[in-house]
Amino acid sequence: MEKVKISDSVLYLGVNDKTIDLFESQYQVPNGVTYNSYLILDEKVAIMDTVDRRATEQWLADLDVARAGRDPDYLIVSHLEPDHAANIQNLCQRFPQMQVVSNCKTFAMLPQFFTIDLSERSLVVKEGETLNLGKHTLQFFMAPMVHWPEVMVTYEQTEKILFSADGFGKFGTLDVEEPWEDEARRYYINIVGKYGAQVQALLKKAATLDIETICPLHGPILKENLGFYLDKYQTWSSYVPEEKGIVVAYASIHGNTAQAAQKLAAMLQEKGETVLVYDLARSDMAEVVAQAFRYDRLILAAASYDGGIFPVMEDFLCHLRSKTFRNRTVGLMENGSWAPSAGKVMKSYLEGMKDITLCQTMVSIRSTMKADTLETMKVLVEEITNR
Repeated sequence: MEKVKISDSVLYLGVNDKTIDLFESQYQVPNGVTYNSYLILDEKVAIMDTVDRRATEQWLADLDVARAGRDPDYLIVSHLEPDHAANIQNLCQRFPQMQVVSNCKTFAMLPQFFTIDLSERSLVVKEGETLNLGKHTLQFFMAPMVHWPEVMVTYEQTEKILFSADGFGKFGTLDVEEPWEDEARRYYINIVGKYGAQVQALLKKAATLDIETICPLHGPILKENLGFYLDKYQTWSSYVPEEKGIVVAYASIHGNTAQAAQKLAAMLQEKGETVLVYDLARSDMAEVVAQAFRYDRLILAAASYDGGIFPVMEDFLCHLRSKTFRNRTVGLMENGSWAPSAGKVMKSYLEGMKDITLCQTMVSIRSTMKADTLETMKVLVEEITNR
């Protein structure tokens, strides 16, 4: 692919991976993913992170071309997750004089991944400390739990570049035309979403810096309208809805709960509501989770199963809970042929989440929709549309 231009001194060394089907073995990536690395050429040469082992061969070849015969002086390690750090040992063996730069938490974890001895070539940096490369100066800021405990970001003072680790990343390769926020939202909510407080702390640090370019470890380099991206992160990390609208997520065994959920969605649309409907047995779970965070209201419709709830709905609720779902209004619809139990299970999950407003009306179906079911659905529609 055509290489991305950052500046004459800061070079992009990312690799597109279109062969991957599941990122972190769970998130569908139909448009692949990038592993971003960067090279700063100055009096000293610094490599900013490596890439996943899936991209090792191409990355090393690109690095050899980009460095133009110069050996790197430093490798900056911002995040030890294998999709960024897989080639640390390769580089250290190739360039025995190269120093590895990171924080104490990173060096404590490194032996869990690699066998190389770095005791004589480690440069430990702390919050706010700097490293001068010549015309460029790197300043380091700790970002623990965004989304591992050792994460740090690096600010280049001369060109005003924030190397943001996993922050501001997205799914999808760089040659795919798609809105940034869609795949960035799905990436953020599902990977970083649990750690809103820590993201807020990082945003406060970023607010003190004069940033002109953001270079994440996944996705495109961000140079224009940075306020848009910062505002999105402020919203996502605050757990407040982006938009008014209702997500209807259903778990249906034989189709009767699905029919009721679709009818309820149509009734909501007649009220002028924006409504998204998802079959949890067939939809991308990460997408449904992201959309549940995007909108201000959610309706869950599930069949009872083995005295509990149909498993895909329980899986969805586990995902919401683990990503700190909060500040939403939720309505419930259950189905059970002889002993409806889904409503009780859904309610128990939601009551364990913070700042969730449960609608007082719960629709309870006995196998199939009847006239009384429709009447209760009308009451739920009125209640949730008036929120």
